[in-house]
Amino acid sequence: MDVKQIRNTLLLVLTAFIWGSAFVAQSVGAEYVGPFTFLMARSWLGGIVLLPVIAALNANRARISAASASKKQPEDRRTLLMGGLCCGCFLFLASTAQQIGVASTTTAKAGFITAMYVVIVPILTLFLGRKVGKKIWLCVVLGVAGLYLLCMTGGLSLSPGDTMVLLCALLFSGHILVIDHFSPRVDGIHMSCIQFFVTAVLSTVCMFLFEQPSLEALTAAALPVLYAGILSSGVGYTLQVVAQKGLNPTIASLAMSLESVFSALSGWLILGQGLTLRELSGCLLMFIAIVLAQLPDHLFSRRRSTDTAN
Repeated sequence: MDVKQIRNTLLLVLTAFIWGSAFVAQSVGAEYVGPFTFLMARSWLGGIVLLPVIAALNANRARISAASASKKQPEDRRTLLMGGLCCGCFLFLASTAQQIGVASTTTAKAGFITAMYVVIVPILTLFLGRKVGKKIWLCVVLGVAGLYLLCMTGGLSLSPGDTMVLLCALLFSGHILVIDHFSPRVDGIHMSCIQFFVTAVLSTVCMFLFEQPSLEALTAAALPVLYAGILSSGVGYTLQVVAQKGLNPTIASLAMSLESVFSALSGWLILGQGLTLRELSGCLLMFIAIVLAQLPDHLFSRRRSTDTAN
């Protein structure tokens, strides 16, 4: 097994846990402030939180460079800025589409449709000329089946709100692929910080154009904003950027789709919301899909090789 791939996948599972457990904070925050105001506050906070981290890392790298004879090649700032700008735009658009869609559809259906980036990402990679193996497609099918059992209780008819959430899934797929493109070329923490500030600027402009923010409302939503800004944004999205480096984007999307599982489990453990046998079966299927994605490809081709030899 590829130890680095397993490590990065586990980091994305941790990311999904942070995002899933942040669902309560986002729901509570939406009771006090509008979507652009909430996105503005959490994005500025996410970027600011990373500044001392970047300063400490830069100081440490400077000490290492001074102690060693060789000098590290300077980072391509143009590529870094382009990566941060693209990630920030996708993050802003996806978050906005999700918030608009959630307002006019059920939470369960929104969670299921949003996680459809599990299917969209491998399809987009095919258009980009990258092959997706049979093992990964099997994992995608298991993941979608698990999501359906976990999130859906009725039919899958699409309302206008559902269409916006589907657009959100497409935009998050673009976000995943943009990170896949830029993360091997630049420092992940630097790029994550830039994406937050880009998202923050865009959401601030939209907040003043479409909402009427107040200090009182922001104060009332302080705890949810702090949780979403520091953990869900500052830690979660930064872990995504760092962990996606060198990882198959389809496997990355599978790991991050566990957000729906952790959201349901958090509601069960923290809020006392029960889980049915159907929902637990969905959780199990999704975990099985993640485990299978980590197994070496030759385990799935061994039988074929044996049959050929006979």
